[in-house]
Amino acid sequence: MTTTIYHNPACGTSRNTLAMIRQSGEEPEIIEYLETPPTREKLVELIAAMGISPRALLRQKGTPYDVLGLGDLSLSDDQLLDAMIAHPILIERPIVVTEIGTRLCRPSEAVLDILHNPAIGTFAKEGGEIVRGK
Repeated sequence: MTTTIYHNPACGTSRNTLAMIRQSGEEPEIIEYLETPPTREKLVELIAAMGISPRALLRQKGTPYDVLGLGDLSLSDDQLLDAMIAHPILIERPIVVTEIGTRLCRPSEAVLDILHNPAIGTFAKEGGEIVRGK
């Protein structure tokens, strides 16, 4: 059983998700996607596995989203993918892949749906919010 997290250590949601995975008893493969961005093929695969559109994976806050005009709804999926490949900061995070499924874990407790052991007990997020495992 391998769990992979596309992680940004500067992101609280990503850190909380990683901590929940670890609290479940798993040590995931950690891909810091800003340092090791996914290939276009991998990004397309992840998007398909999540059942979302490329636009749904676009991050706006703290990115060149506005400067690049990515709010333009006439842009194609290919154009949005091109932007995410050129600027990985545009990829929303964290993405977690397990044998059960692939999920954009926002909020971080969404990871519980795809963990082999979601019974993590009581978990306190960095901001103090309490999450109870399933």
